[in-house]
Amino acid sequence: MERPIRQVVKRLVMALVVLVATAFVVYADREGYRDSSDGPVDLLDAFYYATVTLSTTGYGDITPVSDSARLTNILVITPLRVLFLIILVGTTLEVLTERTREEWRLNRWRSTLRDHTVVIGFGTKGRSAIQTVCATGLKKEQVVVVDPSSKVIDAATAHGYAGVIGDATRSDVLKRAEVHKARQIIVAPQRDDTSVLVTLTARQLNRTAKIVAAVREEENAPLLKQSGADAVITSSGAAGRLLGLSVLSPAAGMVMEDLIQQGSGLDLVERPVVRGEVGKTPRETDDLVVSVLRGHRVLGYDDPSVGTLQLTDRLITIVRATPGTQVTPDIRPLPPG
Repeated sequence: MERPIRQVVKRLVMALVVLVATAFVVYADREGYRDSSDGPVDLLDAFYYATVTLSTTGYGDITPVSDSARLTNILVITPLRVLFLIILVGTTLEVLTERTREEWRLNRWRSTLRDHTVVIGFGTKGRSAIQTVCATGLKKEQVVVVDPSSKVIDAATAHGYAGVIGDATRSDVLKRAEVHKARQIIVAPQRDDTSVLVTLTARQLNRTAKIVAAVREEENAPLLKQSGADAVITSSGAAGRLLGLSVLSPAAGMVMEDLIQQGSGLDLVERPVVRGEVGKTPRETDDLVVSVLRGHRVLGYDDPSVGTLQLTDRLITIVRATPGTQVTPDIRPLPPG
């Protein structure tokens, strides 16, 4: 609604200019006007006359009596009155048109939005998360960012994402982001208590979406799990473990950093088992298999219970990143939240 407000302010200034110009025209020819209450017309009377004349109220207590004043009313004040009315009507139409256009655009956007990704918080964690997801093939038009800061939303829209300003702990704000139709939700605010409230609200609105949440303190991770998060990432703990690994082996730390950065070097990719791999062991596949997803269990590649691969399994593999490398979306139904 910023644009209609600017239009209103612009038109208001124009209307005031017309009003002041009319008042000074009347005051310049004040000898040709008479006030039925006290006779002569002063500056205040001129502004009063201009106001009631331009608004077509016309009380008749101040009237032009000389020929020059009447001629001025015909040639100058009447056109100014018409201009004043055009400004008022134009402002109303402009605001209504802009509001209608905005409502139509929002309704159209909402009607076409399906299986999208909602990002709560567009700080360092939120930006990095969505950049990683987009690097695997997700279109920017399918990303909706929710943040209470208008500047942050401006930055998100500048990157090509849709933005919703508001507190994500409120259900009405999440509904504006169409959370109930989202496929996946990334919860990355600045505070852990906010993450818990957002996760609770989002899970209440959408029982099937995959919710991934970030917390600073590891002790809050179980609470987020209970709130409905499918996966919880402890930012401080993960950073600390990466620091420890880098101390023990800088090269290993570099490899881990490479693995979690999608689109360059080595990538961790989840993909389904193809028919040609059914009946083989994880080590017999062409890719470097790290884990096997069977049902809701994540099994190591060397876990004896894996046995041979099944068509319903999914594989976590390490591959060399190429422009065409994409993470296959997890389309399995989630367990009840």
